[in-house]
Amino acid sequence: MVRAASVALLILFAARGAWAQETRELTVVGRLTPTVEAGGWVVVAEYGKYLLTNANQFRRQPWFREGAAVEATGHVRDDVMSIHMEGVPFQARTMRARAGSQNNAAQNAGGQAVAGTGARSLVRVVVTGESSVQAQPDTAVLTLAVVTQNASASEAQAENAAKTEAVVRAVRAAAGAGAEVKTSGYSLQPQYAYKEGAPPTITSYIARNSVTVTTGELNRVGAVIDAASRAGANTVDGLAFTLRDDAQARQRALSEATREALSKARAVATTLGGSFVRVVEVQEAGAFRPPVPLHEREAGNFAMTRQSAAPTPVEPGSLDIRAQVQLVAEVETRQ
Repeated sequence: MVRAASVALLILFAARGAWAQETRELTVVGRLTPTVEAGGWVVVAEYGKYLLTNANQFRRQPWFREGAAVEATGHVRDDVMSIHMEGVPFQARTMRARAGSQNNAAQNAGGQAVAGTGARSLVRVVVTGESSVQAQPDTAVLTLAVVTQNASASEAQAENAAKTEAVVRAVRAAAGAGAEVKTSGYSLQPQYAYKEGAPPTITSYIARNSVTVTTGELNRVGAVIDAASRAGANTVDGLAFTLRDDAQARQRALSEATREALSKARAVATTLGGSFVRVVEVQEAGAFRPPVPLHEREAGNFAMTRQSAAPTPVEPGSLDIRAQVQLVAEVETRQ
């Protein structure tokens, strides 16, 4: 998950140049406040915080102090980042003190910023981008089982052990040298008979031994199923196809999801009659690759199928690797 999130952030920073809009001059009205970073200052307005990238240029002014009401004219710096990002990076071309009454009027304006002669409002929108990328699986995971039943627990176990050993040998030969064959489950359970007014009695025992086969040779899967059936396996618990290394497909899905989220943010800005300003936050909402399962076969149907000479047909199909990105953007709208 950490790796996927890092990929999403890399995609975001690599695309910053494409997101940047033409520089617009804004006039921000608010109060000066020091930041947690030494020497940093922000202008706190009703509609947000603006981190001054050139505060030292105005530090010698007599009115430059904490809590001072100011009016700063400049532009947003999309190419600047700080450790804490306490506000929108803002480079002031001019800054002046404001009278208390003027400042109060500005703070009651409901989040207005001035650009030229037209009043504007900065708002944040949250959008989601989704993408699905298809990829061809390169790995099959097959789970087989040998189930035996006997009135004696030891007999059920012994019969199961002999059949399972034969199944493992047959599966290894059919799957090839690169396959991984391992025991994935074992159980021995008593079967009870129930009569009214009497305690239950044990009638028999069922032993079950599951074997999981993982192979990259997808064309051998049908042969593995056939070999296991002939050797004594009587249940197929599941068969799924997956991808060992999905990094490239996940990156492609994240990239497309991010582009879709950006497109939505720009569309919202246009609909509101304004323009896209900057990306405030982005995070991966979800990225996953569900395996492609084949239907499970019950023991009776499996044994009946193996009576024919035709090999078991297996078609891997394709995987859908999906990604979802949530993006918080700042847009500027005309009032």
